Amino acid sequence: MTETSTLPTLWERLDGARIVDLAQPMRTGMPQSPSHPRFRMVIERRHGDMVREDGGSAANEVILTGGHVGTHVDALGHVSQDGYLYGGVEAAGVQSHQGLSRLGIDAFPPYVGRGVLLDVAALHGADVLPPGYEVTRADLEAARDRADVRIRPGDAVLIGTGWSREWDRPGRFIGEEGGVPGPGPDAARWLAEQGVRVAGGETVAFEQIQAGRGHSVLPVHRILLVESGVNIVETMRLTELRELGVPEFLLVLNPLPVVGATGAPVRPLAVLAS
Repeated sequence: MTETSTLPTLWERLDGARIVDLAQPMRTGMPQSPSHPRFRMVIERRHGDMVREDGGSAANEVILTGGHVGTHVDALGHVSQDGYLYGGVEAAGVQSHQGLSRLGIDAFPPYVGRGVLLDVAALHGADVLPPGYEVTRADLEAARDRADVRIRPGDAVLIGTGWSREWDRPGRFIGEEGGVPGPGPDAARWLAEQGVRVAGGETVAFEQIQAGRGHSVLPVHRILLVESGVNIVETMRLTELRELGVPEFLLVLNPLPVVGATGAPVRPLAVLAS
């Protein structure tokens, strides 16, 4: 027999920790990018449609969704540039109607590690950044210094823009009313230079979307996914985390392992020390 350790177990260390859910609720009619299939959930069988001989009954549903709807993780194979994916993989050679044979979301190792919130909205004294605002390298550096944190290789960095507050205004949330705030190319390069594993934010696309431009170009996706191998998390709900003012936390990120998919829904959890 081994002696009982006097060191606290992992779950004992987390006893009393606060859990903050960073996912937006998924429902029919929720705001999402028009570039992806619409989310729909319907109850296919209702209680009483079929009753067992002991009186029991069950209800179940059909869920239709794209992989990039609601809070989700982008696989490295989501975006190509000039026909190539991350690592110089030729897109045509790994894709079929069955999905991607390489760089799909099923290749994403579950992330349980350090999360850092860079609250750019708070940096500017705002609850919500203006539509179409470009988050710059200088913004990220200033938000880091304001929070008094370091960015370490392998971290997950989340950018607070306040855009979660617009969730109940679908037209505004997706950028029909003046665009969407988000990082520009220089900010994306800064994140890549820090060696982050994951980058995430509150908008349907982790990009600055200018008024009237839509998703016509997505340079941040190219820089992070194709050039740097950094996965992206989109449509996160960061309101509570921002209100708590906690810049460092344990992030648990485990998207559905849909084989060959270019992205999948996720329910990120921030674990805060008690």
